[in-house]
Amino acid sequence: MTGEKRKPVIAVTEARVSFGAVKALDGVTLSILPGECVGLVGHNGAGKSTIVSVINGGLTPHDGGVAGEDGAIVRYGITAARARGVRCVFQELSLCPNLTIVENVRLVHRSLGGFGWRRRARAVIEASLATIFPGHGIASDRTVGELSIAERQMVEIAMAFSDAGVAPRLVILDEPTSSLDASLAEQMLVHVRRFVAGGGSVIFISHILNEILSTADRIVVMKDGRIVAERPAADFSERSLVEAMGSVVKGEAHRRAARDLAGAPVVLEESGRGLPLVARTGEIVGLAGLAGHGQTEMLMTLHAARSGAWLPARDPAVTFVAGDRRLNGVFELWSILRNFSIASLGDMTRNGLVRTGEEDARGADWKKRIEIRTPDMGNRILSLSGGNQQKVLFARALVTRAPVVLMDDPMRGVDVGTKQEVYEIVRQEAANGRTFVWYSTEMEEVCLCDRVYVFREGKIVAELSGDAVSEANILAASFEGVAA
Repeated sequence: MTGEKRKPVIAVTEARVSFGAVKALDGVTLSILPGECVGLVGHNGAGKSTIVSVINGGLTPHDGGVAGEDGAIVRYGITAARARGVRCVFQELSLCPNLTIVENVRLVHRSLGGFGWRRRARAVIEASLATIFPGHGIASDRTVGELSIAERQMVEIAMAFSDAGVAPRLVILDEPTSSLDASLAEQMLVHVRRFVAGGGSVIFISHILNEILSTADRIVVMKDGRIVAERPAADFSERSLVEAMGSVVKGEAHRRAARDLAGAPVVLEESGRGLPLVARTGEIVGLAGLAGHGQTEMLMTLHAARSGAWLPARDPAVTFVAGDRRLNGVFELWSILRNFSIASLGDMTRNGLVRTGEEDARGADWKKRIEIRTPDMGNRILSLSGGNQQKVLFARALVTRAPVVLMDDPMRGVDVGTKQEVYEIVRQEAANGRTFVWYSTEMEEVCLCDRVYVFREGKIVAELSGDAVSEANILAASFEGVAA
């Protein structure tokens, strides 16, 4: 459209939103044009989820709002957003777990009602899945609760891009690849580029910065509820983008240092799924491979075998950091502090009563240590952004005495600055003798491990250690069953 001024698909003007003393948005103005992918980045709590809620109609700003074609603020909500073709893939997956995929499609697309709606809904979702994720293997009559978290994320993405009468014009992707392995993530990114080339618009939120840099046309950086940088993606590097968010770039300092742990005592051993899995004292063991190939099941097996009693032990053998926080991580009705301390109450009790002073002190210490963004640890856990909820789960595990920490993709949706701090904590804990078994869908995190087991079709097909822990070897083993 050279020489022609394009009208924005959506225009937010001077939006302000406050939650108590916290300014979630502080005068944000943002326009999204047709045929562009806008990368939206910032630390957890920077305001990204709040501006998304404004754009998708779920939240009305206290001041400012969404502008109409004449530039004036208009009455705007979820119905108006959907009529404009706004679709959203949430970081906290929103499908109804007790319904089938087809039934979830019907809830999203009201136009599919009437006789024969199942057939039409099935055609809509199957066409979208096949376009974005060819060879996906997901049957549309399956109940959502039976799907892996990666499959649920694939269905949500396909749902957002599907057309059942009102075509999507603006698709908001909030951490869309957080549960996808590298090959599935690439399939999705290819479709995003195709959608944008055809005139569609995308707001892409991700803490995986190379995805943003390779896919976005324009990048908007948020911090403390404001836009602090906005320019073409080509003008950013990964380093300058991290600096714009306010983080200190540590370069290659976070990379794994070679350690000889061959003589350390074995603390975990599991066999029967291909190669045997062994973890030694002070070792960081990675589980890799394509998503859904048995890594989470292995973690659950390791945990169940060593924590069978219903009553938590004062000195537990293992502790667990869940990746799907809404399903098996947070207690949604509890405070942040209670969610943090529940696994270590035995260390804070006397005569069966919790010493609240010590609980408060521990909570305050970890709030500062891992930068949980909240004015009050007594607030409900759901008052936090998804990434900050994940920090609470991570702190909950580390505050226990357990010598072994099992981690199921624990850094999903956590910003790059916090990741660096967490990596440092993991290294320090490992140096002090703690063992980590870490499943991650991010290749960078897998490559931080001392030793890596690669899974394929539910079995361990390769064991990599030392300099052999590389992206090339992991991918080769993932697809072929042998290291390159």
